[in-house]
Amino acid sequence: MAVSGSADLSQFKAQSDSGQSYNFTLVVLTSLFFMWGFIACLNDILIPHLKNVFSLNYTQAMLIQFCFFSAYFIVSMPAAALIKKVGYKFGIVSGLSIAGIGCVLFYPAAGAQSYPLFLFALFVLASGITCLQVSANPYVASLGRAETASSRLNLTQAFNSLGTTVAPFFGGLFILSAVSLGAEQIAQLSVAEQAAAKLQEAQAVQIPYLVLAGILFGLAAIFTFLKLPKIESIETDDNCADAVSLKEQPSAWKTPHLMLGALGIFVYVGAEVSIGSFLISFLGEDNIAGLAEAQAANYIAYYWGGAMVGRFIGAALMRFVAANKILTVNAISAVILLIVAITSSGQVAMWAILSVGLCNSIMFPTIFTLAVNKLGKATGQGSGILCLSIAGGALIPLLQGVLADAIGIQMAFVLPVMCYLYIMFYGVKGSRIGLQ
Repeated sequence: MAVSGSADLSQFKAQSDSGQSYNFTLVVLTSLFFMWGFIACLNDILIPHLKNVFSLNYTQAMLIQFCFFSAYFIVSMPAAALIKKVGYKFGIVSGLSIAGIGCVLFYPAAGAQSYPLFLFALFVLASGITCLQVSANPYVASLGRAETASSRLNLTQAFNSLGTTVAPFFGGLFILSAVSLGAEQIAQLSVAEQAAAKLQEAQAVQIPYLVLAGILFGLAAIFTFLKLPKIESIETDDNCADAVSLKEQPSAWKTPHLMLGALGIFVYVGAEVSIGSFLISFLGEDNIAGLAEAQAANYIAYYWGGAMVGRFIGAALMRFVAANKILTVNAISAVILLIVAITSSGQVAMWAILSVGLCNSIMFPTIFTLAVNKLGKATGQGSGILCLSIAGGALIPLLQGVLADAIGIQMAFVLPVMCYLYIMFYGVKGSRIGLQ
């Protein structure tokens, strides 16, 4: 799930002896990218699971993504202020610790069978991940020679995609497979038996998230004692605090192609997250695949794995084809696939919706790059504006939940269609508006 901006790599300098190896440090940092991709993708498993536990409608279930992604908007600037005060190393430690606390909160939430407490736990967890995202990129860029920094960042982003690909298997095996009864079977039980079954379902998340908490706290301990290079100068393009620095760079807000790009990031992240959020429910429909939740979870890996594979294909193609053209083709392809998924059934609809992941692959970095093109000194502030646009992952899934309750889950995918149509417009024209 690509939700971290690019950095101006020329601004990073590590205070280290020339030739010093930071291979072990890079490996540990790479694990952070894997972990936040893994944890974010687990929401796709939690949504259908908690929907059954608490008998939620789709709108209520989408509050999971709303609480998770709203943290990016709310916490990014406080996280930047914290990191400025305590440093990037302890910013990472703080982020890991906060995320670990969020995972631990799943235990009492399940025991109390409290959906509001689950939502609070998700917000705390996402707040920690936000701190990690603000902290980690500068360190990766600083670990070695400046001319190879881009390669290191691309490598870590690939492991982020690996995390989103692996997570559905983990969630399906340890969360969804632990549920022995379906919603229809539970409905046939007595009131007391239903309460016991619901409690068992809720508790299915306790051990998996305690394991994740242990890993996060373990990484926090490692980073506490790990010797990391000191960074002399940090001026990251993905510092969300820059988005409100109006006195320094007010011109970014008046740049048409940037603001249109911010809307592009908003709808892209929203569409990508929204599709992933509804996949298990969609594949469980009788006219689509009729899959049990544990089986459907395995197919989510095709959606996120397609995004991972597509990044490598897109990176190669962009050496020969203009980025906006590739963005346009991918957006058109996503629209066609979604229309097929909406209007057809069975295997055709199933594989059409899963294939959208391949189209998503290059969209975030491409929109981001096109949006900050020719901003000059306003690049930092522009990147911050784009960072705040990740809030689309909170709002669009919620809106699709409202649609699913009103017109059905299959027809509700018309909302992502509209999102990709806008991205198509941005690739064709929006990215060049205001540029000379």
